[in-house]
Amino acid sequence: MSEVVTYSREGNIGVITVNYPPVNALSHAVRSGLIAALEQGQEDSEAKVLLLVCEGRTFIAGADIREFGKPMQKPGLAELVETYENSEKPLVAAIHGTALGGGLEMALGCHYRVALNSAKIGLPEVKLGLLPGAGGTQRLPRLTGAQKALEIITSGEFVGAKDALALGILDVVDDGEDVKAAGLAYAQQIADEGKPVRRVRDLKDKIAADKGSDVFDQFRAVLQKKARGQFSPFKCVDAIEAAFDLPFAEGMKRERELFTECMDSPQRAGQIHSFFAEREVSKVKGLSKDTPVRDVNSVGIIGAGTMGGGIAMNFANVGIPVIIVEMKQEALDKGLGIIRKNYENSAKKGRLTQQQVEDRIALITGSLSYDDFKSVDLVIEAVFENMAVKKEIFAKLDAICKPGTILASNTSTLDVDEIASATRRPEDVVGMHFFSPANVMKLLENVRGSKTSDEVKATVMAVAKKIKKVGVLVGNCHGFVGNRMLHRRGAEAMTLVNEGATPQQVDKVLTDLGYPMGQFAMSDLAGIDVGYRIREERRNAGEQVAPSWMDKLAEQNRLGQKTMAGVYKYEEGSRNPVPDPEVERIIEDFRKEQDIGSREITDQEILERCMYVMVNEAAKILEEGIADRALDIDVVWIYGYGFPAYRGGPMFWADQVGLDVILAAVEKYHGDVGGEQWKPADLLKQLVADGKKFGDL
Repeated sequence: MSEVVTYSREGNIGVITVNYPPVNALSHAVRSGLIAALEQGQEDSEAKVLLLVCEGRTFIAGADIREFGKPMQKPGLAELVETYENSEKPLVAAIHGTALGGGLEMALGCHYRVALNSAKIGLPEVKLGLLPGAGGTQRLPRLTGAQKALEIITSGEFVGAKDALALGILDVVDDGEDVKAAGLAYAQQIADEGKPVRRVRDLKDKIAADKGSDVFDQFRAVLQKKARGQFSPFKCVDAIEAAFDLPFAEGMKRERELFTECMDSPQRAGQIHSFFAEREVSKVKGLSKDTPVRDVNSVGIIGAGTMGGGIAMNFANVGIPVIIVEMKQEALDKGLGIIRKNYENSAKKGRLTQQQVEDRIALITGSLSYDDFKSVDLVIEAVFENMAVKKEIFAKLDAICKPGTILASNTSTLDVDEIASATRRPEDVVGMHFFSPANVMKLLENVRGSKTSDEVKATVMAVAKKIKKVGVLVGNCHGFVGNRMLHRRGAEAMTLVNEGATPQQVDKVLTDLGYPMGQFAMSDLAGIDVGYRIREERRNAGEQVAPSWMDKLAEQNRLGQKTMAGVYKYEEGSRNPVPDPEVERIIEDFRKEQDIGSREITDQEILERCMYVMVNEAAKILEEGIADRALDIDVVWIYGYGFPAYRGGPMFWADQVGLDVILAAVEKYHGDVGGEQWKPADLLKQLVADGKKFGDL
């Protein structure tokens, strides 16, 4: 029997123990060991009830990612779960930590389930472009009914122990901290009461209640909006519906067929890439694992506006006290009021208790004096994009903050080295670019200056993890990684409209690719004044920035959603963009002023010019070492700009399209359109010549 799974007996309870650090994943050794241990338990005449429990910090947390992409050796997971379900002795699963994916499917194969109060369960396969393939779609609805099974499986979200108990997934929740003791106590109760084997596959009440219901069609309609363009969520619905339409054995066959369809989908490859890329970005090239990390136990934030307030919430959410400094009491009061409102809205939706709201707000203090930053460990400046203002702020911080305080700017475009030049400690200066809304968006683009110390780099990456962000460390240039590429796309989108496309046509091409919103709807959300200020900053610095009809919108106070009018107009209480004839007139007037002829533009040209220009710029970013790896760029775009995870990020997508196809188009547009943006990147040319992909770098 495998050493990672052992069998023992305590009284009349046979105990099957998994010990496969760090997360007791279902490797081949674990699967084989579980079969052998079960056989031993069945043969042990003294054992009346069997208990499945895990050592370490968690129950079985899912498949072994080290075996991803390899053929599964027997016993397969579905076979293993069925073997456990067929046990002639009652089998109890004792859950702590997380029971996810195949781990939950194993627990559903057991006859009874007990969990610690702190445990969570879930079937997150949909996030990898898959569906539960070992009976999860067939067993879970027999416990929860259709609606809850649909919600759990198509979202992939975790369910807390108490909620799982209420849904019928668990039989008992224990408030203690010893999972083995909780499992033994419940197993003993089953033995003492002579409770029978209870196989989930044989439960019929919930199936009968929802059989023939229109819940599946209703749920598909909801998914058309929530999971637009995605493959696996709809296959999950098909599989769950099979549990209600087919006998169990046939439902299992249908689940396997649908699982295979998901495996064969290109979306699965994209989502697997996204999954691993998110984990890989924390490993910074050239930064030793042993690099010291500074303690960050208190934070100062400059600016109580939308960004500053959102950033403050991230730290309060994990128990770190924050001081926000504003110039005027009115602005400070307004900002603190918005923070409270945001927390209150979360409480209304059941995401926080009122006590949690008060606890978090108590951690956020307002001030009108920089002197209150004397003892903080990290200061984040979150004022508008103006270099002179930022340098003035950093000079003040340099004079006030204690040695070792990290001085960070939330700048989205500006030169971190120039900001650092205002201080006598450039080694402590770094960019921490949060994305709006900062309390929601997962990306934190950490920007290293030329003198930023390794210790500071390691610390801001650790801070990202602490506040539950996906941190990516990038180099310093105008716009860094995300906005540098976005500016290329934005300029091309503008040119396309100048030449004859409409903003809504450009946006539709991008949303059809899978973005949650297009270029111009995104401008309205962010605020047209943001881009206008950036362009004005560049003009003031002496750069040649072409005039734009977007400048005219800003000058007319059409600033986007916040003024109910931007590129689109908005109805009261709605965020849905509505095409506006007034904007069409402004665009037409601009074309006449600039003597630009209008022509019909195809969706394919829009796709190529918006996306290929980004890929070409990304290749230059890699050449320059601004990003260390293609996957860093993918993660920035997935978590910062809504690039569909099922397409794997722009670099993974480019590899799928074919770099030779993209290079040929880039060369064509360089000839037709001209401009530095279409000059083919040397790296792109080299990869095509060598027959390689970005993924090979």
